[in-house]
Amino acid sequence: MTLEEQGALFEEALLQTRIAVLEGTLLRRVADEVFEMAAAYQSDGTAFLRTGDRVNALAGFAYGLGWLDAGSRLGLLESPAVHPPDAADVCIPDSLAAHLDEKTHRYRRMLHSALTMVEAGPDEASPLRAGAEVLHSAAHFWYTDGVEHLNAGDLAGALARFSYGYAWLDAGVRAGLFRVTGERSLFTV
Repeated sequence: MTLEEQGALFEEALLQTRIAVLEGTLLRRVADEVFEMAAAYQSDGTAFLRTGDRVNALAGFAYGLGWLDAGSRLGLLESPAVHPPDAADVCIPDSLAAHLDEKTHRYRRMLHSALTMVEAGPDEASPLRAGAEVLHSAAHFWYTDGVEHLNAGDLAGALARFSYGYAWLDAGVRAGLFRVTGERSLFTV
């Protein structure tokens, strides 16, 4: 899938996504914020793509799709499908190779740190505790998959996976499933 196709798929997914939580309920604000984060990163990715910054477009689309999928998994959003990262044909030009290298390695470090700087917030007996574990496991899975892509020399694939996984963790923090035990600046709170 090309980066342009990924952006179009993301835009269509947002148009088809509905808030799954009733207006006026306590979780509605969380659902609105998760959807707004997804939409903001779709918009950012599109803007980066228009200016030729394919590296930030890739990261923006993957991060936003992670927010969308995490929100859907939490039951906050109704989305037609899941959107795991696929960066096979994103065509990052050689002129952006240094930018791709720097951003990919930086996101690896940030996600690695972020994974260690949260703990499940809900009580062990709460069903929300299991939700925290699902989101943390998803973020960890995409981190590990990203490292495998990085080690194989696929920087674009790695960046997409680190960005996507990071969004799952960030969405969990925003939804109140995690307590930040370390550097708060790593999260969108």
